[in-house]
Amino acid sequence: MIPINELARGFRLYQQEYEQKALDVLRSGWYVLGKEVEGFEREFAEALGGGCYCAGVDNGLDAILLGLAAAGIQAGDEIVVQANGYIATMLGIMQCGAKPVFVEPDEYYELDAANIEAALTPKTKAVLVTHLYGQATRMGSVMDICRKHGLMLFEDCAQSHFAPYKGTYTGLFGDAAFFSFYPTKNLGGFGDGGGVVSRNKAIVDKVKVLRNYGSDYRYHNIEIGYNARLDEMQAGLLRVKLSHMKELLANRNHIAQRYLKEIANPRIQLPKIAEDCVHTWYQFIVIVDNQGEFREYMKQHDVATDISWKTPPYLQPCMAKFGYKRGDFPVTEHICDNSVILPMMDYMAEEEISKVVEVVNAYEGRAAD
Repeated sequence: MIPINELARGFRLYQQEYEQKALDVLRSGWYVLGKEVEGFEREFAEALGGGCYCAGVDNGLDAILLGLAAAGIQAGDEIVVQANGYIATMLGIMQCGAKPVFVEPDEYYELDAANIEAALTPKTKAVLVTHLYGQATRMGSVMDICRKHGLMLFEDCAQSHFAPYKGTYTGLFGDAAFFSFYPTKNLGGFGDGGGVVSRNKAIVDKVKVLRNYGSDYRYHNIEIGYNARLDEMQAGLLRVKLSHMKELLANRNHIAQRYLKEIANPRIQLPKIAEDCVHTWYQFIVIVDNQGEFREYMKQHDVATDISWKTPPYLQPCMAKFGYKRGDFPVTEHICDNSVILPMMDYMAEEEISKVVEVVNAYEGRAAD
């Protein structure tokens, strides 16, 4: 079976470096908020460019929560988000006491700026874009609308590490950006991890206070904070992976380019790449009319597939109080009902890529309408 994403492959690519770093951290005797966290924060910010700063936290959800709180989001605020985003984005908003207000995505699965203004109310405080699947949102119009209406702009970059729009990486367009370093991510660790990035040092500094019990220095607590620290082991291992991102992204691009050039089945809708964007292929998403039938067919031919999420966030039980119902966002629901993830990982052998292409091209299920 060709896996959807075998994490151990990425480990094996640089196994000696990872193992040496783990030993270095263990032998150091310092395991929380030390030189590895400081080093990763500095190196990640430098790699992104743009004079930004980074605060490492314990996971991507807490990055959203702490980042929004540090930027001043409060109870009663409304934040415009795309309806096809992941539930973590919405949870971070709601944990701040704010309300997510949904709009449909565009043909690239990203927030469609044309839908923003109709969703604005006197309570709207910000727009939060989620750069999905490894491609940046087209940020020009989004930024223009935020400036026009005096709104803050945030970015969920959990799936878009080093994905550029017009030469600038995601995470550098808004007031603050939120990253996940969960193991499946293009820049993923070996456990949970997250980060908040901003050009505004005051926001990053406040996140560093909030992540550590609200403390600005030892035993001095100025905020009602959290225990949300990135640990030394994860930071150290992330530093190793960060040093190899060019090779890892090139590997993913090679896989994706073969899929794009060689899959030629009219029943399969391939992903589109937006103008001024460079896709980094966190996931390779196709659209097929009968999601379940296609996935079973692929399984029978020893190729694993996956789905992003079957149920949109606005239909999850935890969001029932907002009163959304099926049919409210048909574009989003079409994506959820018909999208399938093909194998994509840090490394695939040429014969594995060829097998995926061969099996997809041989699929004879119900043709697209």
